[in-house]
Amino acid sequence: MKYNSVTETAEKWDISDRAVRKYCSEGRIPGAFLTGKTWNIPDDALPPERKNARRFSDNDLLNILKEEKDGRIKGGIYHKLQVNLTYNSNHMEGSKLTEDQTRRIFETNTIGSTDSADVDDIVETVNHFRCIDYIIDNSKKALTEDMIKTLHLILKNDTSDSSISWFRVGDYKLRPNEVGGEATCPPAEVGKRIKALLNEYHSKEKTIEEIIWFHQRFERIHPFQDGNGRVGRLVMFKECLANNIVPFVINEGHRWYYYRGLKEWDSDKRYLMDTCLSAQDEFREWMRYFLIKE
Repeated sequence: MKYNSVTETAEKWDISDRAVRKYCSEGRIPGAFLTGKTWNIPDDALPPERKNARRFSDNDLLNILKEEKDGRIKGGIYHKLQVNLTYNSNHMEGSKLTEDQTRRIFETNTIGSTDSADVDDIVETVNHFRCIDYIIDNSKKALTEDMIKTLHLILKNDTSDSSISWFRVGDYKLRPNEVGGEATCPPAEVGKRIKALLNEYHSKEKTIEEIIWFHQRFERIHPFQDGNGRVGRLVMFKECLANNIVPFVINEGHRWYYYRGLKEWDSDKRYLMDTCLSAQDEFREWMRYFLIKE
């Protein structure tokens, strides 16, 4: 067996002599031994993994989503999330694309055979994939107005709405709108109301109930001309990741309970809470399947 000095090893591993001595003294280089005051290091030894090398997050789910996203890995929970969240959230807002078509767009960037497909549905599907990537990359950052507006910009970019001057992709609405036949915040008050909502939210402990509370208040303000529901659900998912809370996807089975819960939150929080907790249990099953720790 050939042995090298500290200096030779440091040069080979492109690190400092001090780091090599520290590894030796901590017993992190198998086979290294002292002769007097000189360390002898096996020539075939590998540099130990640095103890201070940090993972992206202390959230196991977020780390795996980030790893699979960056590596474009197919067949894992990132792949499942992209297809499932994108399909369900868009479908709730009127997209006619099927889940299989959504999956095909994600996997192959094609839609396959179809009798007809709305161009905006396709564009918003691709854009929603990019929104999910954005919330994974930025999940550890505090939620801000700019982040909310960026999600809207990504979602609606290159759609037919983006060519309408007053639509204001990536910015708050100019024209009043309704949701479920009910009035929403007047355009002139949106900026003030969103700032107040964020300030109140950031003053609270981040629990799943407070995240759902924020979502209900956000949807009541309805700050954008269109895309509020999708942006709001993306924000909920992001905030769950940020606060080490198991996230959830509102799917077709939850749809009407979810709408009822949003509407009746002030009189009875249980409708929306129970719906989201049920969806969270379903996401836990995904995590168990993919062997991801909660």
